[in-house]
Amino acid sequence: MAKATESWVCQACGAAARKWSGRCEACGAWNSIVEEALPSALPGGLDAKASRRKSRAPEFTDLRGGEAPPPRLPSGIDEFDRVAGGGLVPGSALLVGGDPGIGKSTILLQVVAALGRAGRACAYISGEEAIDQVRLRAGRLGLGDAPVKLLAETGLGDILAALDAAGRVEVVVIDSIQTMFAENIESAPGTVSQVRAVAGELVRYAKRKGVTVILVGHVTKDGQIAGPRVVEHMVDTVLYFEGERSHQFRILRAVKNRFGPTDEIGVFEMTDAGLSQVPNPSAIFLGERQEDVSGTAVFAGIEGTRPLLVEIQALVAPSALGTPRRAVIGWDSGRLAMVMAVLEARCGISFGPRDVYLNVAGGLRIAEPGADLAVAAALVSALADIALPRNMVVFGEIGLTGEVRPVTQAEARLKEAVKLGFDRAIVPAGGAKRAGSAGITEISRLADMVQRLVGDEVGVTTGRPPRNR
Repeated sequence: MAKATESWVCQACGAAARKWSGRCEACGAWNSIVEEALPSALPGGLDAKASRRKSRAPEFTDLRGGEAPPPRLPSGIDEFDRVAGGGLVPGSALLVGGDPGIGKSTILLQVVAALGRAGRACAYISGEEAIDQVRLRAGRLGLGDAPVKLLAETGLGDILAALDAAGRVEVVVIDSIQTMFAENIESAPGTVSQVRAVAGELVRYAKRKGVTVILVGHVTKDGQIAGPRVVEHMVDTVLYFEGERSHQFRILRAVKNRFGPTDEIGVFEMTDAGLSQVPNPSAIFLGERQEDVSGTAVFAGIEGTRPLLVEIQALVAPSALGTPRRAVIGWDSGRLAMVMAVLEARCGISFGPRDVYLNVAGGLRIAEPGADLAVAAALVSALADIALPRNMVVFGEIGLTGEVRPVTQAEARLKEAVKLGFDRAIVPAGGAKRAGSAGITEISRLADMVQRLVGDEVGVTTGRPPRNR
């Protein structure tokens, strides 16, 4: 029986199918299944029998090892090194994703230029720009004299041959993985087969040569890196560039790191000279905060290992629609619905036919549940039209029964607040060693905070809903 020479592959998730269909059974995407030739059917493709004949028995080694691991390569850009875990690890592969125009190519060009000036051999390979375009951008950033090798190529075989001929190379940037193609895969660049094959070969090259390879990946409309998710499993570190192109701040976030902490962030500011690092992001995020305005609360959060203060803004306005709007930017919309439900059921606060808008100032996205209490404070402040104290921070997790639960690293949050001039705080009971000191208020129920902040302005006198609701 003849073996199949083609396969139908979903371009959204990478799942294989026996025949074409309009909808992928694995991920549910429509019109995403494309016919691709199998590598074994192409010249130079894989041959399982030949592979077994040529295989050799590898030797095991001891867990302790006999050599010290190679030192990291610090780039000198502290915010980038923080996210990478203290610097680049030789022999590792990094994947950097982000929206178009967010600054991926800019920050990586700055990184290899800084490494080159520090005496490291670096190569920047572009599949999207010509050599002159890369030089023009480097000149605009003031990096024209940096000793970085440039190459404009998309063929994987030519790229590997050029790297072998270049001699010593310690860091390689591939911009981008979706533009590269392997000659033995008969499909267009950017398809699942091409991205998977090229990424796998580059990762093997990094491990074999001890070279740090940084891959740039495009993202889909829902914010995920385009191509199969298996690429994220191949690499050692996955970094996401977040932020709005219309906003000057950029957030570099680590979502996977085998050599350092995850969820670590680095804050950058887009300027005419490229991306400049922000050593104190809390002061930047709170720099435009206005006084005596209702609907705002300062949240003391933790991003990775760094305490970070950010302003949460809420607006409660009358609605002319049958179904009031619930718009959220920078936070989980489902969690907003939960906090509002707890306020209504446990504190007797009714938002009624009103639109509710929530925004995290500065373009930052908050994912930790410790922001629940700050969101509730901003909502209550906006509904009662009462401004909260300017020198107060709020943090804590809210349960469905109306209790306020402690969060991690409360002491670090309070220290960051004191450093920026905040001498008052509302924290969960028993959540910090400094709780009970001057200016720090401990609460165990959400109704206690509401009563303390606005009193009877929104009809809150007890922790129970009014009987005549």
